[in-house]
Amino acid sequence: MPVSPSSFAASQPTPDGWLSREPDASGSDTVGLNNLRQLIQLRWLAVIGQVITIAVVHVSMGIEIPVKPMLIVLAALAAFNGLSMLRGLVRREVSSVEMLLVLLVDMTALTAQLYLSGGAANPFVFLYLLQVILGAVLLPARAAWVMVLVSTLCFAGLTRFAIPLSLPLDDGRGLASPYMLGLLICFVLNAALLVLFIIRIMANLSQRDARLAAMRQRAVEEELIVRMGLLASGAAHNLGTPLSTLDVILGDWRHLPQLRGDAELASDVAEMQNQVRHCKAIVSGILLSAGEARSESSRATTVCEFLNEVVSEWRLRHPDNHLRYENHFGQDLPMVSDSAVKQMMDNVLDNAFEASPHAMEFEALRERNDLVLVVRDEGPGFAPEVLPHLGEPYRSTKGRAGGGLGFFLVVNVARALGGQVRASNRPQGGAEVRIMLPLVSLALLEEDDQDDA
Repeated sequence: MPVSPSSFAASQPTPDGWLSREPDASGSDTVGLNNLRQLIQLRWLAVIGQVITIAVVHVSMGIEIPVKPMLIVLAALAAFNGLSMLRGLVRREVSSVEMLLVLLVDMTALTAQLYLSGGAANPFVFLYLLQVILGAVLLPARAAWVMVLVSTLCFAGLTRFAIPLSLPLDDGRGLASPYMLGLLICFVLNAALLVLFIIRIMANLSQRDARLAAMRQRAVEEELIVRMGLLASGAAHNLGTPLSTLDVILGDWRHLPQLRGDAELASDVAEMQNQVRHCKAIVSGILLSAGEARSESSRATTVCEFLNEVVSEWRLRHPDNHLRYENHFGQDLPMVSDSAVKQMMDNVLDNAFEASPHAMEFEALRERNDLVLVVRDEGPGFAPEVLPHLGEPYRSTKGRAGGGLGFFLVVNVARALGGQVRASNRPQGGAEVRIMLPLVSLALLEEDDQDDA
């Protein structure tokens, strides 16, 4: 008695409802590959099950069936499954057309086995329903109707062309009738395999939906970053001219006779001019981060030199700091000075300083091909309800309305560079933020390497 597996790969319909050969950007190619590998496993089980079924029917029940031709069909199915295993090793998308062909191969094997064992009179003929149901679940509408049409033609053909099977109905004997027992086994197989396949299909589709949700969330966050960048860039442009005007006016005031005789007032004007210039530097930094540098430009440096500069500048802005800085990066590498990375580090250091101004650590090290930046403090740590949502916009660790953008920008800068950020509470108290950045996204290629490329 034949037992046939069925494919359960998720396919992507085109707008016209037919089959698409193109991979889905959401990762359906991974879903298809996972389904193909599961199908391979199930087909091996089907081959083994059919061998056992043939042995029981022919030997134990004494029913005459063409054993040799049926074993040839099983050998062909096993050979096809071996080729499918090789196909599963190729990390290329599994198209809907390919999955339809796989379904038709399974249906062909089922039809061949039914032809050799009684045709439409075989109780296992209802396994066609399993093929059709799975086709309806997995394939676009037109392809599912192809499965209905092919299965109908196969069923109709088996009513006319098949090797007769000596299997009396004997429905009055209940399960003592081989035919009724076969119907029961067919029902159990249909129900069990359908439940098993659907559960696995839904698991694969759930993974795909999770990836889609993550991609949508990332798109929303990136849109927010763009809007924030446009807002900051526009504000910087608008502030640039007034600040330059104030700087010029204050410079002229310092030369006025009235101020030369008043040391205190002259000192206040000088301090005002310094603050205005500091504001101009901040504006220039915003424009530099947005790719619109006023006069500065990116420059070549090294990883260690860049980290040392960031720490030195941060210490100048926080003269009362107690930062312990340790650089364990090892052999230095060239890189381009990146204002976004600098701002990211400043945000993390500022947060640690605010939480623990009297004790904080900053460690830089290299792990394989990553630059790892670790900031530790001895503050109260992250609140348990906040920790799972760190990196989401407006999720402030300080309980301020509209806050939380600093860590949000840290996470997104790291992600844009192909890295990641992990935050945790330390067992001995305090918090730890670990930033991992791939060196390939930071390192500056030597001219020789560029020429070779």
